Amino acid sequence: MKCAVVGAGAWGTALADLLRRNGHDVNVWAFEPDVAESIRETRENKRFLKGNKLAPGIAASNDLAAVLNGANLVVFATPSQVLRAIASKAAECFPNGAPSIVATKGLEMGTFALMTDVVRTEIPQSPVVALSGPSFAVEVVRCLPTAVVIASENSAAAATAQKTFNSPYFRTYTHNDVIGVELGGALKNVMAVATGVCDGLGLGFNARAALITRGLAEMTRLGVALGADARTFAGLAGVGDLVLTCTGSLSRNREVGVEVGKGRPLDEVLKERETVAEGVVAARSAKALAARQDVAMPIVEAVNRVLFENQPPREAMAELMNRELRAEVDR
Repeated sequence: MKCAVVGAGAWGTALADLLRRNGHDVNVWAFEPDVAESIRETRENKRFLKGNKLAPGIAASNDLAAVLNGANLVVFATPSQVLRAIASKAAECFPNGAPSIVATKGLEMGTFALMTDVVRTEIPQSPVVALSGPSFAVEVVRCLPTAVVIASENSAAAATAQKTFNSPYFRTYTHNDVIGVELGGALKNVMAVATGVCDGLGLGFNARAALITRGLAEMTRLGVALGADARTFAGLAGVGDLVLTCTGSLSRNREVGVEVGKGRPLDEVLKERETVAEGVVAARSAKALAARQDVAMPIVEAVNRVLFENQPPREAMAELMNRELRAEVDR
């Protein structure tokens, strides 16, 4: 197949490499001119995946129309806050009949829209598929074993994506619960910030396990309120991605939380990072969405107080421990 990858950060680059190793023609759109040049000239994304050689034959350009021209499948892997603008521009030259594989994880600020909804609104003629699950880009580009879930209401588009991405080291499962799969991918980043704060405070492994488990309960609660299947959160896009992002040393969201937990201001922490920590972006949207649905999400609320209201991290953790006693399972 002829595949276009829109977005040349670490994740988009890793997916482009995967598709190329699977034998497909791959063309990548990069916002940054130096990234496109680096991929073309050195077979390496020196800005976002330094030190990892890519499969030969990946084309890269800053011309979106040229990248999309003739594509049979389009992958969106941009930061969540710019996805709508880029999808809107892509709609002007989008190839007829090509499915959109949305690998971006997050909630759109202001609208609280899922990333597949953003693309579907801007490119209504394209079948939309979500790709999510526990997957650090650097491990994918190093061909380490990974399993993900591909979700769509369009079974034919899901099957096409499953076959296109599946490889000996990248196993793909299909799903029809798009809401659950996408919410899992977005909310786990917020929980990773919380877990990082816990680790930055030095509160121990018991506290980390408690945050992960209760975070999963919050994610499931909101998902069910929005129409998702609770069972989805026990799968790859739920507990799988949550555990990886909350415990893995490669997690950008966890690392931001660690630094904040040590007492550093959020602005200072973010200035040191070129890549986006989606958990910071999603935290406000998750809080507002929970309020709209009248769903209790105390961990999400605590993350917002620490990140945006200057509450001392240790005080926020103490408040979580001293909440009113209750049953573990919602009745």
